[in-house]
Amino acid sequence: MTDLTLYHNPRCSKSRSALQLLQERGLTPHIVRYLETPLDAEQLRELLSQLDISARQLLRSGEDEYKALGLHDTQLSEVQLIAAMVSRPKLIERPILVVGDKAVIGRPPEKILEILP
Repeated sequence: MTDLTLYHNPRCSKSRSALQLLQERGLTPHIVRYLETPLDAEQLRELLSQLDISARQLLRSGEDEYKALGLHDTQLSEVQLIAAMVSRPKLIERPILVVGDKAVIGRPPEKILEILP
């Protein structure tokens, strides 16, 4: 089977639900606790490529940091948005499941099932 990687925040109910869905299917993903081990800009660009989305689409717009940093400004570049997520990983939407060269945001958690082999 293809390797599975779950970008996970154990304090997030959606993230815990996604992990449970995988475990119920007998799958054990490699867990990346991205708040404890933040991604660098290159890793984040790769993840965005796998998700096939822009940096803005990966931002958690409800976070206080989003508002405080003025990330709602549509003039901000991909580089600036990625830099914000690198320095404040809490801004990254979660959970994210990577299977091979594809990835999906688990919102709702059942969405992760779409890319399972």
